[in-house]
Amino acid sequence: MQKPTIPQGTRDFSPEEMTKRDYIFDTIRAVFRLYGFKPIETPAVENLSTLMGKYGEEGDKLLFKILNSGDFLNKTTDDELLLRNPVRLMNKISEKGLRYDLTVPFARFVVMRRNEITFPFRRYQIQPVWRADRPQKGRYREFYQCDADVVGSDSLLNEVELIQMMDEVFKRFGIRVCIKINNRKILSGIAEIIGEADKITDITVAIDKFDKIGLEKVNEELASKGIAAEAIEQLQPIIGLSGSNREKLKTLKILLKASEIGLQGVKEIETILDKIELTPLVSALDLDLTLARGLNYYTGAIFEVKALDVAIGSITGGGRYDNLTGVFGMPGVSGVGISFGADRIFDVLNQLNLYPENLIRQTQVLFTNFGEKEENYVFPILMQLRKKGIRCEIYPEAAKLKKQLSYADNNQIPVVVMAGENEITTEKLTVKKMSTGEQVQCTAEELCKIVSS
Repeated sequence: MQKPTIPQGTRDFSPEEMTKRDYIFDTIRAVFRLYGFKPIETPAVENLSTLMGKYGEEGDKLLFKILNSGDFLNKTTDDELLLRNPVRLMNKISEKGLRYDLTVPFARFVVMRRNEITFPFRRYQIQPVWRADRPQKGRYREFYQCDADVVGSDSLLNEVELIQMMDEVFKRFGIRVCIKINNRKILSGIAEIIGEADKITDITVAIDKFDKIGLEKVNEELASKGIAAEAIEQLQPIIGLSGSNREKLKTLKILLKASEIGLQGVKEIETILDKIELTPLVSALDLDLTLARGLNYYTGAIFEVKALDVAIGSITGGGRYDNLTGVFGMPGVSGVGISFGADRIFDVLNQLNLYPENLIRQTQVLFTNFGEKEENYVFPILMQLRKKGIRCEIYPEAAKLKKQLSYADNNQIPVVVMAGENEITTEKLTVKKMSTGEQVQCTAEELCKIVSS
């Protein structure tokens, strides 16, 4: 018999792991709500016409496509199959795909519901996404994103609040992070002044890999895309720009003085920093000119969060997109958003062991079971505790006490309640604290106080 497996890049989660993941989702959700964001959901499956062309050439390759139902080859000819042209074949055999992110489906949602929505519209969404990427540490083919977006507003106050939200979430988790910020307009200005304005996408895709592959490899990729050696040379001091955020902006004003769009990006970053300084962050905020986040739809501010104490990729990212809804026939609606990578945050919290104490404990009280008479005695008490919000369970059948105590121990249940002939006669309960082995007798009313303490 073949041993069961799961696809590469996907994972099962045990009850203990799900408790930790729920803690992550609940923490992020609480911050989203604190800032006035409302929840929505969209389908896992979208039409390929919705998804294709929104993530750049590399992103399109990573879309999971779904074969048409039934005879998916019925629209193809033998000649087309023999040509083995993947693009033409895909148009014939697949019309749907798994969503790559939550932003494009959100844009589609806004366009379809434009008459129901009050703008600016602040939404959050916590759902899985899928990418046909090569699985590796911190990178999965199925993973959750936790997104918050504002559409229908050009105000930079939205960017400021998103930065504050990222700071608040990681403060609550106890993870030390650096929030990196850049602006697509600055990148466009840089491409303009080095004489390669038409190669902005190639430049941003390449320099975005700076942290992963280093300067030499970035330069090789730029050259392979046909960017002139002189232009690459001009890029070097910009990529390596150092100093404080204000010092970098001062230098950029000089470098980009001939670029209107570049200076506009500098001004936007300045405005964001001015507002942030009114309520300083716990996290470090760093203007990083290599940050591009290779997605074509960003037009303004770009964000990325890196954990400082764990070697892992970006754990949060986002940015401003001025016309994402335009591709669906609704131009002129600006938006900005962030996306928390729940799976990478899960890995960081595990590595740093930053979960709250007692998080894993699900059941607070286990009632033992010695037979039907004892069941009938403890059952009303069990329900009393549940009505008071105390999580409890009863062992489902009469068994040896050792087995029941072992069950409590394995499941980290801190309190075990025993009731036999003597307890029924005296209308009492025997309560055992598993951590110390201490046993006391009490009434049902006293039991609630003991558990609460």
